[in-house]
Amino acid sequence: MSYVDNNGVRIHYHVEGEGPPLVLLHGLGGDLEGWRFQGYVGPLKGDYQLILMDARGHGASDKPHDPEAYAMERRVGDVVAVLDDLDISRAHFFGYSMGGVIGFRFAKLAPEKARSLIIGGAGPRRRDPNAPNPILGLLEAGPESALAFFERSVPVSPEWREQILANDHEALIASVKSPSFSVEDDLPSMTMPFLIHVGESDELASHANIKEYAKRLPNATFVSLPGLDHIQGWTRSDLVLPHIKKFLAQVSQA
Repeated sequence: MSYVDNNGVRIHYHVEGEGPPLVLLHGLGGDLEGWRFQGYVGPLKGDYQLILMDARGHGASDKPHDPEAYAMERRVGDVVAVLDDLDISRAHFFGYSMGGVIGFRFAKLAPEKARSLIIGGAGPRRRDPNAPNPILGLLEAGPESALAFFERSVPVSPEWREQILANDHEALIASVKSPSFSVEDDLPSMTMPFLIHVGESDELASHANIKEYAKRLPNATFVSLPGLDHIQGWTRSDLVLPHIKKFLAQVSQA
């Protein structure tokens, strides 16, 4: 296992495969192994150097319980710290849900590091801190409630179930309560290639809003995934991967 220290917080990461570097950053409550058992690692590692990260608060990375520890500047700093530890100047970035939210901020705060961005089920706008937050309520109800949320959408394998129930929910709650900022007004200045994808039935990331955000990016490809909700937009790698492979091949040829 490899670790890098970002201002006192250890970030766990794993490298697999060969080729142009591609960072994979999971969603809230996941970890780097999720990319493996959801079927992304096998098809991609033959063409790319996959940099699988445990976001702070998740997996084998440190898990602070202070919301300030999850400020977006620090989370983007984690990505940069891992790339610097590997002596990688630029990389493709693929983030889903929370990972996609961080990806938009990565494009804003460290554009020189981003060769391209693949963002799934996430937008650039900051969540209204005064509005009801269904994810926070879910986490505060406990691990079984979080597990039930996933099971409403897809079958949950024994290894995935174990991972969900093993989460540090205080760390996840702190992550959700963390300070953030919108990059909505910055979209026209983000000129690197983007692939934006979202399920048509995504209940957490509005399909209509995400589509409009993609239009404001100068160099974006938008993909709608018919019939898929937020969880399925990640677990149906069989439907997502063809778009990712095509996009990355086009970026490499440009």
